[in-house]
Amino acid sequence: MKDYAQSVAFLGQWGCFQQVVFFLLCASIVPNGFGAFTLVFLTDVPGHRCVVPDYNLTEDWRNTVIPVQVVNGKQQLSRCSRFRLDVVRNLSARGFIPGRDVNLTDLEQEGCVDGWSYSRDVYQSTIVTEFDLVCSDQWKMTFTSAVFFVGVLFGAFFSGQLSDRFGRKPVLFATMAVQMFLTFFQIFSTSWIMFTVLLFINGLGQISNFAAALVLGTEILTGNVRVLYSSMGAWLSFAIGYMMLPVVAYFLRDWKSLLLALSLPCLAYLPLWWLIPESPRWLLSQGRVEEAESIVRKAAKWNKVQAPVDIFRDYLVNNKTDPKDTHNAVDLMRTSSIRNTTLILCLVSFTVCTGYFGLSFNTSQLHANPYMSCFISAAVEVPAYISGWLALRFFPRRRSICFTLLLQATSLFLILLVPQSLPILSMALEMLAKYAVTITFSMMFAFIAELYPTLLRNTAVGICSTVGRLGNCIAPYLVTTNIYLLHLPHIIMGTLGFVAAFATLFLPESFGRPLPETIQQMHKRERIKCPCITGKETRVSMVLMDGQVID
Repeated sequence: MKDYAQSVAFLGQWGCFQQVVFFLLCASIVPNGFGAFTLVFLTDVPGHRCVVPDYNLTEDWRNTVIPVQVVNGKQQLSRCSRFRLDVVRNLSARGFIPGRDVNLTDLEQEGCVDGWSYSRDVYQSTIVTEFDLVCSDQWKMTFTSAVFFVGVLFGAFFSGQLSDRFGRKPVLFATMAVQMFLTFFQIFSTSWIMFTVLLFINGLGQISNFAAALVLGTEILTGNVRVLYSSMGAWLSFAIGYMMLPVVAYFLRDWKSLLLALSLPCLAYLPLWWLIPESPRWLLSQGRVEEAESIVRKAAKWNKVQAPVDIFRDYLVNNKTDPKDTHNAVDLMRTSSIRNTTLILCLVSFTVCTGYFGLSFNTSQLHANPYMSCFISAAVEVPAYISGWLALRFFPRRRSICFTLLLQATSLFLILLVPQSLPILSMALEMLAKYAVTITFSMMFAFIAELYPTLLRNTAVGICSTVGRLGNCIAPYLVTTNIYLLHLPHIIMGTLGFVAAFATLFLPESFGRPLPETIQQMHKRERIKCPCITGKETRVSMVLMDGQVID
């Protein structure tokens, strides 16, 4: 009995066709790297203080009209208040000198009724300076980031099901177009509300095209090349985009110029429609055999090999799928076996996303220069993605993910034991945790794609990604819990890591096994591991959707 990989084995694994698909899909992922973290610069708050109109104040009063406050043990000029100008103007006109004739602590203060003056030492402008998202409106800045991640969450949920329904390729290019055009349209925002609405729509396509590209490559490529793409290839492309962001932002200090530079190059991706094929696996699952064979025969010409007369005859005999048989997210919860797998993967995805974005936001403060901070946070991911590829290449998925989750959790808890006099050691442990969680992050999409059949693969990736994106939404708020307890963020992320590591042991293994094409094939893999008792795997009896019982 042949599966898909055996049916197309005559193509080889690394011919001209596979190389084109590999590198073009990797190129399509690069914009996700800088798009996912653009808000780091768009929403950064530059130094600011109240505007003081020219009221013919004396030099002494002009220098003291902004009160001094103590923040974190340091004195600094107030960002959100000033002394009442009518009082100051009257005192200045009468020749009083502040500090000598007038006790400044007795003067009444007021808000920045005339607006704010922003420092341009780092940025020419951000959306914070554009729409005055400071002081009483500072909540809008955090809310803006939350809206973006909510858009990502909805995009991940619906794009997976749309991809399983209409194909990988249409959803990939549709979400790329959403990301490109909405990034461009944000430049013309005339209000914070307009910017936020466009940002939400932009979020719908931001990570959705990444998931579609990952699944498309996973289904087209085979063998070690598939592992290379789904781990190191795709994720290194993401890291390249991530590292490009601070470089571009450094030279373009204006938020509109930055968005323009991030959107216009995406036009170069439109011709890829005629070069990137649809997934033959998906076409076969829809009963579109002729289209699947046409793609494979074209691949054979590119690779200069001879294709068999009937490529998928044996494959179809043993992997019959009713083209009218449609599936959706409900099928991920229909049987106890698939339900357990889905719930555990959702827990792990949530843990990984919370840890990844939580540590990313926290490590952004490693350096006083925000561009350097962002670059360091991105650069540490390169060795992590290489390690993730090696783990997927040579080690079982379940044990690898369990180990990296334990490494992340242990590193975070060890930070609690480090005295405050050794900040470098704390930083090293936090970077080790970032390294570990990034490895897990890079492995999760590949692991999920390998566990589910073709009809449910993109839906499963989308659902697990959706739950994971909830971690994105809470990560910025999680970091701020250190105001209640210094290491509370580390405790929360570490605890989640330990729980997820234990839950991972109850997932089926996919290492060295072909991708399942049908739900029946997925059921044959479903086993619950009991490592603490016997070290053996126990089969679970289950009832399939058609009523058939499998032991």
